[in-house]
Amino acid sequence: MTHPFLDLAPLSAARFASIEDRVARLLSTGQDVLIMQGEALLPLEGAIRAAAGPGTTALNVITGPYGQTFGNWLRDCGASVIDLSVPFHTAVSAEQIRQALAEHPEIDFVSLVHAEAATGNTNPVAEIGPVVREHGALLYLDAVASVGAEPVLVDAWGVDLCVIGAQKAMGGPAGVSAVSVSERAWARMAANPGAPRRSYLSLLDWKERWIDGGRKALLHAPAQLEMLALEACLDRIEADGLETVMARHARAAAATRAGAAALGGSLEPYVYEAAEAAPVATTLRAPSGVDAAELVARALASDPALPLAAGGGALAKEMIRVNHYGADATPGAVRGSLTALGAALTEKGLTTDVPAMLRAVDEAWH
Repeated sequence: MTHPFLDLAPLSAARFASIEDRVARLLSTGQDVLIMQGEALLPLEGAIRAAAGPGTTALNVITGPYGQTFGNWLRDCGASVIDLSVPFHTAVSAEQIRQALAEHPEIDFVSLVHAEAATGNTNPVAEIGPVVREHGALLYLDAVASVGAEPVLVDAWGVDLCVIGAQKAMGGPAGVSAVSVSERAWARMAANPGAPRRSYLSLLDWKERWIDGGRKALLHAPAQLEMLALEACLDRIEADGLETVMARHARAAAATRAGAAALGGSLEPYVYEAAEAAPVATTLRAPSGVDAAELVARALASDPALPLAAGGGALAKEMIRVNHYGADATPGAVRGSLTALGAALTEKGLTTDVPAMLRAVDEAWH
């Protein structure tokens, strides 16, 4: 029996390399780009373990849960870690980074999340990158949530390791991811005796056997369907235009904030300043005395397909996430999410104004 998903011709090395080249263009970089055969946690961990180890002093910026994870990996590698934590309702500033580097001149690695979909903030990498480069440290950036929703300019910002995934704003598959690697980062990895080798986490294996070999022979059979899905995702972004895709996410974020303010019911943006809010997802603070997870559950009972979620972990009681990314970066998704939240708030005895919300969403979108 034949099946279109089962009887595909093997993905050639040339086609694999062409997809990497298109990802490099998406990131505006001339650095090496590797497409990793797994979800973005694979290159996120692999890049840290390759570039950091005993003797590394890392500044780990925490603006959400992923920053906490990176700190754990860095410590596990034997690095000395200095955590710079800021409240999750805001973003880190370039001046805070500059001050931390001045206080700890031994820092040679900086880990940062661009946009934290989990908390709804975004960090000003365009301002931070030059500060890190001036200090001489490597800059490691998690741009999984931001790519496709806002600019990611690897070379212009001086990013040495930039990891992306396609499953959020790009509207693509979760099963493959990518990392760009600067020459400085490759040199750091090559000098690190603890860098993973002969391992699924190894970036150096890919460099030596794939990049240095002229990208003629793949290390192993690629994730065929996921690679084809990534290729189709890039087709769609290129057809629409990256600027158009990013503008759609920016409108979704602006419409969500405006709609939530008009809705009332004591619903407030979790990230105070709009300039620090990520376009990939908007987080809202539940009213005092209302459990956010319960409110989201009530809203989803009306339509389980709405892009709503409660905050993770300790944030579950206070944070609501409207995940307006990818296919959900639409006015319909924003209107539907806020309408359902309005109904759930009304059930709790709070006063809401759904017609005003709908007007505000439409005005902000257009």
